[in-house]
Amino acid sequence: MSGAIWASAASVLSGSFDVIAPDARGHGSSDWDGQPFSVHDLADDVCGLLDGLGLPAAHVVGLSMGGSTAISLAGRHPGRVSAMVLADTTAWYGPAAPRTWEARASAVLSQPRERQIPFQVERWFTDQFRNRSPAVVNEVVSVFLRTSSLAHAAACRALGTMDSRGLLAAITAPVLVMTGEEDYATPPEMGQAIADGVVSGQARILPGLRHLSLVEQPGLADDFSRFLAAGRVAG
Repeated sequence: MSGAIWASAASVLSGSFDVIAPDARGHGSSDWDGQPFSVHDLADDVCGLLDGLGLPAAHVVGLSMGGSTAISLAGRHPGRVSAMVLADTTAWYGPAAPRTWEARASAVLSQPRERQIPFQVERWFTDQFRNRSPAVVNEVVSVFLRTSSLAHAAACRALGTMDSRGLLAAITAPVLVMTGEEDYATPPEMGQAIADGVVSGQARILPGLRHLSLVEQPGLADDFSRFLAAGRVAG
C-alpha cells in the first residue's frame, strides 16, 4: 500500500492537524535499495522523516503494517510520539509467523499481482462494502497493483520476523487500538494485547469491519481525531 489510502481520513484530520502520510520504503513514491528491511528499519525511517521536518514529536496513526511500524517507533523512541491510534495491527503475529509470512512472500513473488487481488480484497473489506462501493475498492486495488512485488515480499518477511511485544511497556503515549470485528488478518485479540501492554491503552472493536477498517469507514477519523486532540505534541 501507500499513503494514498489515507486520502479520506486525511481530509477529516486536516481540519485539526497538519497531516503527513509517508510511504514505506519500496512503496508508493519512496525509494528502496532492494535490501531486506525490518519493521524497526521502517520505524527509523519515520523518525528520520520527523528529524528532516524539524518535528520533535507527532501524533501517530498506523493501519496494518503502519501500525506495527508505529509500535516500534513509540517503543524505541517514546519521546517522538505524543498520542497514537492503531488500527487492525499487531506487535507479534505468533510463533508460526516466520514460516507463514515466508510462504506469503513466496506466493507474492510467484504469482502475477492481478491473481493476488481476490485473496487481498476479501481480507480488506466486507462483502457488503465490496458490493456497495466498488469504486473505493478499485482505487485501493490500483494502489496495490502499483506496489512492487519485491517490496511486498520484503514487507512480508519483515512482518514475519517482527516481535515488538517487549517494546509495549516502554510506550508512554496514550494509545487507542481499533480492530475490525471481522478482521481475520489481525483479529481483535491482537489489538487487545497491545492495549493491555502499553502504559495507557484502550481497545475498541469495530462491528462489521475487516482489515482496512479506516478505509471502509473513513468517518472513524472523526472519532479518533478527538482522541488525538486530547494529546499534546512536545515542543
